[in-house]
Amino acid sequence: MLPVVALVGRPNVGKSTLFNVLTRSRDALVADMPGVTRDRHYGVCRSGERPFVVVDTGGLSGVEEAMDVLTARQVRLAIEEANVLVFVVDAREGLLPQDYAILGELRRSGKTIIAAVNKTDGLEEEAVLAEFSAFGVGKILPLSAAHNRGTGDLIDLILPLLPADEESATEAEGEGGSIRVAIVGRPNAGKSTLINRLLGEDRLIVSDVAGTTRDPIRVPLERDGKRYTLIDTAGIRRKARVEEAVEKFSVIKTLQSIAAAQVVVVMIDARENLADQDLTLIGYAIDEGRALVIAINKWDGLDQYQRDECMRALDRRLVFVDWAKQVHISALHGSGLSELMRAVVRAHASATKVLVSSDLTKTLEKAYEGYQPPLVHGHSPKLRFAHPGGNNPPTIVIHGTRTKHIAPAYQRYLENFFRKRYKLEGTPIRIAFREGENPYAGRKKVLTKEQEQKARRRVSDLIKRTR
Repeated sequence: MLPVVALVGRPNVGKSTLFNVLTRSRDALVADMPGVTRDRHYGVCRSGERPFVVVDTGGLSGVEEAMDVLTARQVRLAIEEANVLVFVVDAREGLLPQDYAILGELRRSGKTIIAAVNKTDGLEEEAVLAEFSAFGVGKILPLSAAHNRGTGDLIDLILPLLPADEESATEAEGEGGSIRVAIVGRPNAGKSTLINRLLGEDRLIVSDVAGTTRDPIRVPLERDGKRYTLIDTAGIRRKARVEEAVEKFSVIKTLQSIAAAQVVVVMIDARENLADQDLTLIGYAIDEGRALVIAINKWDGLDQYQRDECMRALDRRLVFVDWAKQVHISALHGSGLSELMRAVVRAHASATKVLVSSDLTKTLEKAYEGYQPPLVHGHSPKLRFAHPGGNNPPTIVIHGTRTKHIAPAYQRYLENFFRKRYKLEGTPIRIAFREGENPYAGRKKVLTKEQEQKARRRVSDLIKRTR
């Protein structure tokens, strides 16, 4: 296991900025306002001689409100699992009584503490360190996370304090070999509840308040011998309702998570009607070529009449993705989760299925014999052969003549034929047509004088006979 370093402090002191610098990523959402980070965010720092896990946490505000209490619980879980604690403070705001309260809690944990005085750019470092030396912490250093100044010294200070790690091959690979699954949907659809239920612990904050999740959180999961990387995303509302800048960035992060995933699980609240925003998310996943599973959550709270009405509405509006598996679940009580994960595995297997050129060509010939494309100017388009063009999603390249005039209906026929032949469930299929080039195109035949005279004599003879 890799050693763990937790970043702890008040809200808006620069913990997420420092996290992004240490992990050389932009995974953590950063904004000039307190309370942006709420869940625990994990990453790996590989800038030093040995890697270690970095945990970004929400700010400890000391306010006894619902969301702050849930955030503080996540921070305390990070403190408990960490080997070294980096106490991040704000040099511009100075030493506050709230910092003493946080430091007291860190000391009670018995873990090694490093005080990182952030935002020291433009200030007299000696005066700043003199003020924060009142903490009585032996290891204290200035830095500016926004300008990546002093972070190297912080890593050098952390490394000797870490215990010996036993990095397994799985950890060294990171997410390699695991199925990346993005959980998307509207706010309050139950995305975080689903991940907590799959993990069997309160890994993510769950609240009735819409918009609880802001950062896309990646969580590893091993279930039934298979490895997954679950990506919890922020709920997406209609564009007209998105006003805060943080929410706009959360939407961008969600769309990036869809693009980075291999399978997208779209969660739909069975108690609410299927909204246009749900269809927009499905459409975006299809445009990115991602395998798709539709999870209908809170199914256990409906009576039979409500279930029938819900199914009729889904069948009517989701006819364009009839190849996607629909699973009825209850994230709160855990029903239907085994079927959901089986659907994820099948969708991933279909999306990454290896196709062979010879078999694709035989399948194309059968499809062509069963139903030929409509005539174009009195001629039928010819489909010669097919070969694979990639996977995730499966791409089939078909070569022939007059393929530019093939109707969309015939393309759907071919897509359904290939889907049925190879049992491709839960993944879109892309078909690309290639027009065969005429080898004589652009060539002009030049006649010799003798050939030209013979041609003229033949024309004159034909004219005489007609007279």
